Amino acid sequence: MGLLWKSLLHKFFNKNKLMEITVTELKQKLDNNENVKVIDVREPYEYEEFNIGAELIPLGSIQAKIVDLEEYMEDEIVIHCRSGARSAAAQQFLLQNDFKNVKNLKGGMLAWIEAFGDGK
Repeated sequence: MGLLWKSLLHKFFNKNKLMEITVTELKQKLDNNENVKVIDVREPYEYEEFNIGAELIPLGSIQAKIVDLEEYMEDEIVIHCRSGARSAAAQQFLLQNDFKNVKNLKGGMLAWIEAFGDGK
């Protein structure tokens, strides 16, 4: 593999790592009342079963709700779902629409429950 490809791959993977946040990092931010907008893109029944107090915007609704989120375009936004797949799709959508600091919660609520149990 050429040096250029290695450099591009390195930038790609490092950029994506910067765009993730661990459950421990998010919990610390929430515990410290840091300014972070947290969005849950799961379905309402999943949210009802367990949530961490994030704003519920199911993935299928995020396009319609983008206008409501415009005030957060420059702010840190953390998106989560059950495992991280749906939130990655929502993250990409927001980044493509000029949101600047959108992070995907690595492992989603499964990782949260594993780390902290099903309490908040």
